[in-house]
Amino acid sequence: MNKKMLIIGATGAMGTYLTQKAVAAGYDVDAVTLVNIVSGNPHLRYITVNDAKDPEFVGEITKTYYDVVFDLMIYNSISFRETFPKYLANCGQYFYFSSCRVYANEANPIVESSPRLLDVTTDRALLFSDDYCMHKARGEDALRASSFKNFTIVRPSTTYSVKRCQLLTLERKKIMSCVRSGDVALLDEAARNIPASLTWAGDVADMLMGLVGKEEALCNDYNVTSSKSNTWGEIAEFYKEIFGLKYKWVDGVTYQKFRDAKFDPEKSLAAIWQMKYARLFNRVYDNSKILNITGLKEDNFKSLYEGLLHERESIIAED
Repeated sequence: MNKKMLIIGATGAMGTYLTQKAVAAGYDVDAVTLVNIVSGNPHLRYITVNDAKDPEFVGEITKTYYDVVFDLMIYNSISFRETFPKYLANCGQYFYFSSCRVYANEANPIVESSPRLLDVTTDRALLFSDDYCMHKARGEDALRASSFKNFTIVRPSTTYSVKRCQLLTLERKKIMSCVRSGDVALLDEAARNIPASLTWAGDVADMLMGLVGKEEALCNDYNVTSSKSNTWGEIAEFYKEIFGLKYKWVDGVTYQKFRDAKFDPEKSLAAIWQMKYARLFNRVYDNSKILNITGLKEDNFKSLYEGLLHERESIIAED
């Protein structure tokens, strides 16, 4: 009998490739999604829900024991503390998706023991918020403080695929809207020479699957990222060459106004913090820890240019 795996968030940027790799590896996969999908594979069952974080759903799904649970949901600090014990009590290995955004700007390259913003920031507004970089780090702490020993913390860097690609804090829809219309995308000049590591979702999925079933990975944390990096100036050129994006470097205030045009104003502060505490930080990683345990090689990963070129037609068609 095949081992059972639960992937919560199975049709997102990482989940799509992860689901494919898991089925190929011989798992019976329950894939939780917001999208109605019918599977033609007897080893893959899609479960459509309106809210995968709903306590009623969590209570029902955890009646089944899974050998592996990949939980790609974004919780707030309170809801995560209420939810994770239910999964860990009913699985062999639980993967908590933290983020490389938890790191401060105090290491080059970044390793798993590098300082986190939660521990070193002097920005009290950020510290006492439940911003993404804060609640992800608090989730890590909650797991480590628990009595459970069957979790693995993974910290993906910025991950791209057909489902999601980014340029600074611009998301795919904004980028592709400019591509289609011929409008000029405005970019923050302050980030032009800052290095970033963007990793293709297919390579991320390989790294994640390489951690499955490894005893050494339990109660441990891993940066799930390529060690290759490009400056945001170089990345903008990739979007120009591959997608035909026109862009212009501007001051930060002008950039933020451009980014927030026709955008939910309630998310503006989160975007400002994402820019200040992620995109303007040096983001070069040492990924030797995950390469050592998985046996993967950096040379086998796609460069950003190769990955965007690989996804080009799918990204255009998705919009």
